[in-house]
Amino acid sequence: QVQLVESGGGLVQPGGSLKLSCAASTNIFTFNAMGWYRQAPGKERELVATIPRFSSTNYADSVKGRFTISRDNAKNTVYLQMNSLKPEDTAVYYCNAVKSSFEYWGQGTQVTVSS
Repeated sequence: QVQLVESGGGLVQPGGSLKLSCAASTNIFTFNAMGWYRQAPGKERELVATIPRFSSTNYADSVKGRFTISRDNAKNTVYLQMNSLKPEDTAVYYCNAVKSSFEYWGQGTQVTVSS
């Protein structure tokens, strides 16, 4: 059973930074891709960023230039560095992993951007 555990969320002021981590219970190199999604209150879950195993990263237009997704295969961990945070970035952030036809989700971590 694959487990994904997110951490690093919290309350930050506009313009601030946070770094989210997603630790996997298995070798992340076996996943076709990993990514981060977010869901704000009353809205659908949306893609934030993905990092496929063999191709380049992908970002939502709303976070390009501010967020960076990266991976550490030795630690089985994927990160999301979030800079220049805005109130509209407030959401629960979920880690996602895809392997063949299976998709896995973490439990989510709350990010609140507010003064």
